[in-house]
Amino acid sequence: MNDIEQLRNQLRDFAAARDWDQFHSPKNLAMALSAESAELLEIFQWLTEEQSRAPSAEAKSAASDEIADVLLYLIRISDKLDIDPIAAANRKLAANERKYPADKSRGSNKKYTEL
Repeated sequence: MNDIEQLRNQLRDFAAARDWDQFHSPKNLAMALSAESAELLEIFQWLTEEQSRAPSAEAKSAASDEIADVLLYLIRISDKLDIDPIAAANRKLAANERKYPADKSRGSNKKYTEL
């Protein structure tokens, strides 16, 4: 069993022990995921680019907690939709490789349609 499967199973058990499965619809989980992503964003909201690259210990700790929340909700919604998040990420990375060939996109922040 890999780490993602282990987390998925722990989340299933956690929700079942609290009778929360009834609330864990894909819609509700997607909204919770969005809220947690916004909490991660808030940590960096008023930092400069430079500050965001070297956050304080407090900001880094807060980011760690929010990243954990985002990951847990992402795994939970993946489970509910029967999507393997690693396989999905690998497919998306392969698609991005085709959209953003290194020879055309290196050093550029342009969208693939503009390359």
